Amino acid sequence: MLDKLFGARPTRRIFLAGAASLMIVRPAAATPQAMAAAIRQVAGEAEIKPGKIKLDLPPLVENGNSVATTVKVESPMTATDYVKAIHISTEKNPQPNVISVKLGPRSGKAEFQTRIRLADTQQVVAICEMSDGTFWSDKVDVILTLSACLEDPV
Repeated sequence: MLDKLFGARPTRRIFLAGAASLMIVRPAAATPQAMAAAIRQVAGEAEIKPGKIKLDLPPLVENGNSVATTVKVESPMTATDYVKAIHISTEKNPQPNVISVKLGPRSGKAEFQTRIRLADTQQVVAICEMSDGTFWSDKVDVILTLSACLEDPV
């Protein structure tokens, strides 16, 4: 069948060229409202208070492709008082939800390190959900000199 379309036996190069022409590239459409909606999806109507959680990101980032991120939560991590989940959201990435980490009392410490991608200068928000149902947050404004997460056509 492909012989009829291409006039010759298809090669990998011909197949990839055809597949590339079918790709749909959408520009990033994230907004602060999208981030707020993502946060509401996590916390519902619960009040989100500042404190208990510390989001550590550099305030000035040269390259948004790999940004070192550390999140720590003040919690004894006992059977009755522990962190259930930590969520990181951004306001200008193509998707506002960057990462969600589930924890439990046996986790030992409520902290993790990762690298995230950032599309533009923006605010990054970390939210933790405690075992008692409360939510706590921290936010960092990050200035970016070289963007990542670009979905524009080349």
